[in-house]
Amino acid sequence: MEETNEPVQRLRDPELLEKLAAAEHERWAHWQRYLHQQCTPGPDGSLTIPADLVRQWTVQIDTPYADLTQAEKDSDRDQVERYLPLIEQALTNKLQ
Repeated sequence: MEETNEPVQRLRDPELLEKLAAAEHERWAHWQRYLHQQCTPGPDGSLTIPADLVRQWTVQIDTPYADLTQAEKDSDRDQVERYLPLIEQALTNKLQ
């Protein structure tokens, strides 16, 4: 990538996109492992999510971020922290 001070161009760098996509995959895989551990396996290989978790997650899905509990907001912030180092590197032109 050409040396530039334009932050938007840096954020559109294909290398950054790949690094962010890898971080997103890791985040998604972590969530899926957790979700699968919460479920009851069926004899056909299906997974059943316990009703209490379905209710809890449905409420969270339907709740705007501003209205989440502090713990739920902290959890979302923790997930964003996975991405920030990559974005910081891109903006300071130190992507590796």
